[in-house]
Amino acid sequence: MAASTHWLASASAMAVLEDGGNAFDAAVAAAFVLHVVEPHLNGPAGEVPIILAPTGAPVQVLSGQGPAPAGATIAHYTDIGLSLVPGTGPLAAAVPGAFDAWMLLLRDHGSKSLAEVLRYAIGYAQHGQPVLPQTVAVISTMQQLFTSQWTTSAEVYLPGGSVPAPGSLLRNPALAATWQRLLGESAGGTREAQIDTARRIWREGFIAHRIAGFAARPVADASGRPQVSTLTLDDLAGFTAHYEPPATFTWNDWTVAKPGLWSQGPVFLQQLALLPDAVDYATPEYLHLLVEGTKLAMADREAWYGDGTSITVEDLLDPGYADQRRALIGETASYSLRPGHVLGRSPKLSSLAGVGVGGPGTSAPAAGTGEPTVGPDGATRGDTCHLDVVDRWGNMVSATPSGGWLQSNPVIPELGFPLGTRLQMTWLEPGLPSSLAPGRRPRTTLSPSLALRGGEPVMAFGTPGGDQQDQWSLHFFLAVALREHVAGGLDLQGAIDAPNWHTDSFPSSFHPRAMDPGSLVVESRVGLRTIDELRRRGHALTVAQPWTEGRLSAVARDPDTGILLAAANPRGMQGYAAGR
Repeated sequence: MAASTHWLASASAMAVLEDGGNAFDAAVAAAFVLHVVEPHLNGPAGEVPIILAPTGAPVQVLSGQGPAPAGATIAHYTDIGLSLVPGTGPLAAAVPGAFDAWMLLLRDHGSKSLAEVLRYAIGYAQHGQPVLPQTVAVISTMQQLFTSQWTTSAEVYLPGGSVPAPGSLLRNPALAATWQRLLGESAGGTREAQIDTARRIWREGFIAHRIAGFAARPVADASGRPQVSTLTLDDLAGFTAHYEPPATFTWNDWTVAKPGLWSQGPVFLQQLALLPDAVDYATPEYLHLLVEGTKLAMADREAWYGDGTSITVEDLLDPGYADQRRALIGETASYSLRPGHVLGRSPKLSSLAGVGVGGPGTSAPAAGTGEPTVGPDGATRGDTCHLDVVDRWGNMVSATPSGGWLQSNPVIPELGFPLGTRLQMTWLEPGLPSSLAPGRRPRTTLSPSLALRGGEPVMAFGTPGGDQQDQWSLHFFLAVALREHVAGGLDLQGAIDAPNWHTDSFPSSFHPRAMDPGSLVVESRVGLRTIDELRRRGHALTVAQPWTEGRLSAVARDPDTGILLAAANPRGMQGYAAGR
């Protein structure tokens, strides 16, 4: 079974499964299709964390998050008058990490050739795919910038000089030609040798030279000033994706596995650790508890998470520390950012955390629809994609591809895709776990999930949504776990459909790093009783439209019966689950 944020990606994954491929083959095929069909949400030069459970082997995390280039020092940015890394443009580009991660997954765990998994993406790029209304909205917002400055993007996304109509076929022949040339130059030898040759071409061959050459050209960023990326050929040649053990936490009889402290993934685990022994699902008190736990976990994210952290996930999940943090949850909403004293150490926050461009308390753009909010200058709050696959043998994979979207940087004309902007999640102040530093991964919001019971992988799930990911996915997971006995089994679709929520009461990971203290957005379907009670408890409440919070997808496997399940998000009429 396969589920993702776009029906064509899910369909492509199923085609691979039907053709005898395994979950990892299918995931790679779906990922490259997502680059084509959701270009406003991800691209080949972006990044991806992948969490995988091969049958009979331990769960692993595959880190496809590229680091800051060697020239991306704090001094380089502050010397040109910057206090924050821009949200768009070349200075925000990290070393692209997604491609190598997908190749590593295919080589080590797949069974199909590179040509077999790339043919779906090549077909849609070459012959066209029906462009989404959401993609059209982003292109429309970017139209002026594309025509005036990012003209290479206009060549792809303004065919004939105008914004494409929703549902019309949008082609990207340059991207199709890139993959066809890659296949041609990597042909010969074993399946594994071909994949390794493709990895070398990306790092050192024609793709690397095109990326580095374009990165050296001045490009206007969100400030309107032309800048040059710090990314070089040496940076591209020096990066490889890698495997690492997941961060885990056991709650009741479930164990949840997440990426480590270089991501926001442990926020999910901290939120679980803050729960009391018994919770009454879907009551106003339950929602209040989850929201206040989110604020505490996110405050710790700001103070302690990052590739340069000096603490461990175990420190954050220590029962004594969790007890101290849980005691801070009161009957009313907190409006303060309250990171904890881990191991007795004082937390340290950026002086700009939560300030943004408009002063303290400036609200970040709402992300209730799950799609990126893009201003006329290209500034974006960002979003992404998600995919989950489980196969007949029980292999399971969850991934959240992102970055390198069409509004991040101009399209590299010879390749058909832009660079990303993940460095905007770093701070230009030294001494923080997420400070900008060469070779250090920016702390990402990307956060796929995998859940086990009795040591057996049971469920893979996740969502786009930036800072909302580990809020929406926590709500989904608890809806599955707490309602299992009521529903008579794992009700994935019911849990995805359940009314969801999010808070922005912590510094945003995206430029301009603003926060909205005490904020809480709920879907109107939570009901008047819950809305009234949350307001009584002091939450700065916004009641959103009934189907606006989250873009979740999930797959599952019952370890006792072998029965497979899948579900996808109805919000936006875009996600799709398929299987047989």
